Amino acid sequence: MKKFFLFLLAVVVFFPVFAEGYQVNVLSTKQTGMGHVGTGMKLGAESIHFNPAGLVFMNHYVDLSAGVSAISAKAKYSHEGYSATTDNPLSTPFYAYAGYKIYDNLAAGISLNTPYGNSLKWPKYWAGCNLIQHISLKSFVLQPTVSYKITDKLSVGAGVMLAVGNVELSRAVMSAQDFQGVGALLNQLLPDNYPGKQQITETIRDNNYPPATATLNGKAHIRAGVNVGVLYDISEKVSVGVSYRSKIRMRVKEGEAQLEYVNRSVEELMSVLGKVEINGTKPLAIPKYDQGTFHAELPLPSNTTLGVSYRPTDRWELALDLQYVGWNTYDSLNVYFNETELGIAPIRAKKDYKNTIAARVGAQYKTTDRLFLRTGFYFDQSPIRTDNYNPETPGMNKLGVSAGLSFEPCRNLQVDVAFLYIQGIGRDGSYTQKNVITQLDETFAGHYKSSALTASFGLAYHF
Repeated sequence: MKKFFLFLLAVVVFFPVFAEGYQVNVLSTKQTGMGHVGTGMKLGAESIHFNPAGLVFMNHYVDLSAGVSAISAKAKYSHEGYSATTDNPLSTPFYAYAGYKIYDNLAAGISLNTPYGNSLKWPKYWAGCNLIQHISLKSFVLQPTVSYKITDKLSVGAGVMLAVGNVELSRAVMSAQDFQGVGALLNQLLPDNYPGKQQITETIRDNNYPPATATLNGKAHIRAGVNVGVLYDISEKVSVGVSYRSKIRMRVKEGEAQLEYVNRSVEELMSVLGKVEINGTKPLAIPKYDQGTFHAELPLPSNTTLGVSYRPTDRWELALDLQYVGWNTYDSLNVYFNETELGIAPIRAKKDYKNTIAARVGAQYKTTDRLFLRTGFYFDQSPIRTDNYNPETPGMNKLGVSAGLSFEPCRNLQVDVAFLYIQGIGRDGSYTQKNVITQLDETFAGHYKSSALTASFGLAYHF
């Protein structure tokens, strides 16, 4: 019986900050137009991200570029005639690169970009609100880099990635159906002469919404990783490159939690029920989440990419990238509360992601000395297993198609524009967790779809 009554102890939200879809692939307007290829290409300052070894092949002493994207994404859930669609805010990742050629065989540079981020907003009281209502994730990576040309055909590069970030997440502490179940249970177990029994049961019966929403806020302090690469010219027309970006374990040291009740009556009821005892147990012993802080580790996956570029003529460049993403670092997510005197148990959530491969192809055509046209296509696998599918970020295999151009309105200045459309391949998925009343496993299942449209704008200048 104790398990029935201490149900709020099992309602603590786990912290699904990072999930499939949070790796942002719009870190260059030019390369977005080519399907995000670039590991085997010589991209000037933008090689800092794609392959640091390419930085030394800059054609000018100083190369600068910066840009921003606007991402409009949506996801849809459906099950047995019911459906819900996200109303996501516009995401705006950005990038900035600066490269300097010190000698013919040595270059250095620095970049600031947002390679990881996510924004998802389901309806506040949708069917899965006790799993997720809203999540907003932002990360910022500063990367100083050096690149050295060993021979005319072979170069190497390395950079240090310094990452920080922040996150906000909210979800209902329990579903409206479970809250009604609490009322029915109390109606059975409280004696008829218990003071206020009728008011307690009526307040719960008349409330058709989840009783409260928990919101977690956290800032991840600076963590470091590395980005290294090699680039080799097989011939004048063919180049091959390999790059590796290490995983980074972000750490939130003192995140904060808040509780928002659906209305004043329910808030007052929670306070009253916290004092009720049945067989020596308080049925609503609410953990003091909003009085404490928590810590958690959050993984950014490693990326290993093999890239090849082919220049059949002076006007054409074709490229292929195969990217291996180390998502298996995200095997679980554990949240620990710092203040032991509050007695809040740690939360352990299984994720069990699997490693994935993304295949990308792109083409660039030089129509004139001032106008470049680009297009690209890619396929990106989902790391989320079907039987562990939480709607915090609907993960599915994705197809992306892109187009872009660069125009030089004046000497040394380029204006870049790109568009990218991503279509998720719809999939069924389920997520199992314990019911807060019965403590039995219950499954939230359904069919998911997703799509996204991205518009990118950038400027590049060299001298």
